[in-house]
Amino acid sequence: MIETQELPTTGDQGDISAALRARIRARTAPVAVIGLGYVGLPLAMAFVDAGFQVTGVDVDAAKIAQLAQGRSHVTDVADEVVAAKVATDRFRPTSSFDALAACDCMVICVPTPLGKTREPDISAIIQTAEEIAPRLRAGQLIVLESTTYPGTTEEILLPRFEASGLVVGKEYHLAFSPERIDPGNKQYGVHNIPKVVGGVTEECTRAAQELYGTAVERVFPVSGARVAEMAKLLENTFRSVNIGLVNELALMCHHLGVDVWEVIAAADTKPFSFLAHYPGPGIGGHCIPLDPHYLAWKARLAGFEPKFIGLASEINASMPRHVVQLTSDALNSHRKCLNGARILVLGVAYKPGVSDTRETPAMAIMTELRRRGAEVTYNDPFVPRFAVGETLLESQELTTEELGSADCVLIVTNHPGYDWDWVVRSSQLVVDTRNATKGIPVNGHTLFKL
Repeated sequence: MIETQELPTTGDQGDISAALRARIRARTAPVAVIGLGYVGLPLAMAFVDAGFQVTGVDVDAAKIAQLAQGRSHVTDVADEVVAAKVATDRFRPTSSFDALAACDCMVICVPTPLGKTREPDISAIIQTAEEIAPRLRAGQLIVLESTTYPGTTEEILLPRFEASGLVVGKEYHLAFSPERIDPGNKQYGVHNIPKVVGGVTEECTRAAQELYGTAVERVFPVSGARVAEMAKLLENTFRSVNIGLVNELALMCHHLGVDVWEVIAAADTKPFSFLAHYPGPGIGGHCIPLDPHYLAWKARLAGFEPKFIGLASEINASMPRHVVQLTSDALNSHRKCLNGARILVLGVAYKPGVSDTRETPAMAIMTELRRRGAEVTYNDPFVPRFAVGETLLESQELTTEELGSADCVLIVTNHPGYDWDWVVRSSQLVVDTRNATKGIPVNGHTLFKL
């Protein structure tokens, strides 16, 4: 049963809007998903499952060729899922934007990284808007999902589309709906994560609500695009600030000689007013390390200096250095020096169970270890090759000999499938940044925890 939250009825705003919603309900509105990465590809599959004809657009020709052959590049989407949808012609991958002209609904899922100065880089959004603009026609819906700062939909997209002479909310529709994909999460996916939607006008919100209501269990409309944009940034800033707090607690506990993991477990017994967050070697992925900077940048433009965001980012960014120092201290306890030591890193993806290495703290950790003279190798069952600077490393087979020959085994990502008891027993020295070895008896082996 699909649940949608109804907006207050204010009367029909035109035959075009009503006709678009009718085509969406009938699944006769062709849908385009622009950007086929970790967000776009699962969304495209969900719309196909909902009964739509879906065109997937991506500027990466190699990615399009791979998808056309029925092969997926996204961990959460199996090859056979893509192959089946391509075979039935319900999913058509292409690198040509000309296909957009025939689509009634377009969803933008392009990357929005930070520039070298930590300012938002929305060039992919702008380029996509400039491809859509000359193909815009009456009866279309455009939804931006890419994470960005509040105001992007109305300040960047709307002016480019207004040049067509079409009236937003009557002849075409424009909205924002933040992506909430959590790579590797088996419990929550596109279908059962509630979808927030905010349009430039009420009719825009209603059209976007109609579209997502076909594929998502719950759609939550808000009063406008800026609210939806801000909600996404709040979600990830909340995570960043709380992770920053618990990372600082971990640093404090290290100096006080207290087990931070035991402290958190004790606090987590409180059944109200506490939500457990856990320390780690740093933060990674596309959202948490980047989104707070989008919000802080926009706030500064408005004359407001956000203090929590900057402090949390500073603490989180310091964790890789702490891990390197912890590794050096652990080696010193064995009368060994970091310079010349052989360090085996377990896990380079930014989180367990995925191959995603975007913004992974493993990069900063391994770079600093190498800078300080260590010989660094790694094993990651999800990442066969990993570039550290200009050096391309290959994942080493994890054997008793490989573990035993390392001066230190450094756990950066606690992937499922690792036998942590075997890792501890086979290693001379283990530094655990994820509490992966919780409950494992040391039995004479040396184990350091974050």
